[in-house]
Order: sequence, then structure tokens, then C-alpha cells
Amino acid sequence: MVDVSVIIPVYNASDYLEEAIDGILNQTLSDIEVICVDDGSVDNSLEILEKIAERDSRVQYYHQENRGGGAARNVALPKAKGKYIYFMDADDIVDLNALKECFEICEEKKLDFVVFRAMNYAEDTGEYFETPDYTMDEVYERVGDKIFTYRDLEDMIFKMSSTPWCKMYNREFVMSTGARFAEGLIFHDNIFYWDVFLSAERIFFYDRYLYTRRRHSASSTGAGDKRYVSSITINNMIIQKFINHGLFEKHKKLLYDHKIYLVFHRYKTIKDEFKPYFYEHLKEDFTKMLTDERYDEFMSLIEDNNKKRFEYVVYSKDFDEFNLSFENLILSIRKNRLNRQNKQLKKKLKSHKNFLERKPVSLFLKLKGN
Repeated sequence: MVDVSVIIPVYNASDYLEEAIDGILNQTLSDIEVICVDDGSVDNSLEILEKIAERDSRVQYYHQENRGGGAARNVALPKAKGKYIYFMDADDIVDLNALKECFEICEEKKLDFVVFRAMNYAEDTGEYFETPDYTMDEVYERVGDKIFTYRDLEDMIFKMSSTPWCKMYNREFVMSTGARFAEGLIFHDNIFYWDVFLSAERIFFYDRYLYTRRRHSASSTGAGDKRYVSSITINNMIIQKFINHGLFEKHKKLLYDHKIYLVFHRYKTIKDEFKPYFYEHLKEDFTKMLTDERYDEFMSLIEDNNKKRFEYVVYSKDFDEFNLSFENLILSIRKNRLNRQNKQLKKKLKSHKNFLERKPVSLFLKLKGN
């Protein structure tokens, strides 16, 4: 048994692949194996894997017809022999101490998995930047340096990143859950994540930035193309995971609101030419809710703005009407937010003005007392 199995799905990653794998092979933890699964690449990724495997026996590679990153990870999982599993993307960068530090923490604290922070790198501009999804500040503020479970997050369960590359997992624990990645869909890591997260009893937040996610147009989750429609299916699969774990009733309000929030987040970021396509699939999905036995409960629990979003999708006669209604809602939300900020600012200014008006009197009294 090796200390850590590193699983890397590979698809047309020739521009970054050697750098990514070298970042693993040069880790300060050397007792590792690297399992790469080429997912039907049409560039020279497979040839690069062959050359790397020839020079380092810790690397093994497999090839499959193109079935997506989820399928590639599922192929690799049963082949892993490590005590722990780490998932790496083939175009990203990991800190050279990441595996050693996470391995030692997992061993010391007997963890099911450890989670850490990640940074973003915009390839087009060369800019490094943070996003709440990967800093997870609210999660750390809640759990601190304690061992925790999903139960400790309560209303914040959707604040933790579902990405597998900001975590190291105990392999026996993962295999005991039966967790697997969704196949044929992007955002497939959500399905693996919820099975693992809802089953884990020992999680630790390691307050370090150990991973850099490279953002570029070729990325499946950053392309903003037709594949974004997968988020609709993934959303429904997440709800089913909570049902399977017997946790739906407890978290149904969060799940209902998240169902609407997430697909509209994808809608806002998808390229304009694909918005009508996304809308048609969204309308099909939302319309099914009208005859669902939970419809009344659903409408009674979701937030007001989500009700409006839902109704715009279901009752608009075409995409243009829907898009106009949605844009008006966005403007209304922004206006309300600005009004709230304006009121808060006026309140602060008034308080500051009152303080300045009182200050000379206080100073005079203080001098008089002396």
C-alpha cells in the first residue's frame, strides 16, 4: 500500500499535462502512485502520458473512449491502492507540500477527509484571484480547527466547495460509501461529493491555500456552452442524494432554493447564444413541478425572488419574454440592494455627524474637570 493515490482524468490537456503531473511527482511526499485516465483525447495527451510513465514507474495510465471526466475518475477509483486518494485536474497546479501536509493531518486526526483552500489563476490576464467557492471563509469561521461533519454546518451546507481537488480522502472510507461520479455530465463531482460529505464523521478544514485552479476557455466548467444544461440534471440528482440519505425533510427548504439559485447562476454565466437552449430545458424541468405532489410545499418554502424566477420560466410564452422578465428582476434586486446600502450609509453618516457635534462639548467638559 502506498500513502496516496493521485487520480488525474485527462482530456486534450497537452498544453498543461506535463506541468501538472510533474507537480505531483516532485511532491515532498514520494510514496505515491499516479493513475491517469485518458478520456479519448484527440491531441497528443496520450503520448505525453506514455513518455512520463516510461521515466517514472509511479505513473500508470489508461485509455478509454470519450465518456467525460466523471467516467474517467470512476475507472481509476477501484485501481487505487493508496491509503488516501487525491484527485487532481490535468490543467491545474498543486503546492509541492500539499500531499505530505494533508497525509500527515489525515493520519494524525484519523480523518475521513481533509479540505483546504484554493486560488484561481486567469490564464488570459495572468491574474491570481480568490472566490468564495474556494476560500470557503464562512465554513472556516463556523468550524474553525475542530473535527466536524455536515451537521455542524446546518444552514451552510452549500457553502463548502464540492470540487474533489481541494480535499484528500481516506480510500477505505470512500469505497465504503459507494460514492461515484456522475457520467456523461459536467459538474459531475457534485454527485460524488454529497455521498461522501453526508457520510463523513471526521472532516477537518486545513487553513492553507494548496491548489491553483487554472481558468481558461477550454475548461468544461468554464466554457459556458450547451453542456451547462447538465446543471439541471445534477441539481435533481443532488436532491435525490438527500432523499437516499434520509435527510431531505430536514434540508428541503435549502434544497428547493438551491435548485433554483444554482440553475440561474449557470444561466447568467452561459454564453448568450446558448441561453435559449438552456431556457427550453429549464422550462421542461420546472413545468414538471406543477404536477409534482410536493408543488404546494415547494412554493410555500422558496424565497420570494425564487418564486418569481420559477414563474418566469414556467409561464413565459417564449424565451424573449422570459429573458426580459428575468433581466427586470435582476435590475429590481440590484436596485433594492443599492437602496439598502444607501440607507446603511446614511445611518452611518448621521451617527458620525452626531459624534462630531458632541465631541467639542465632551472635550470642554473634560478640560473643565481638570
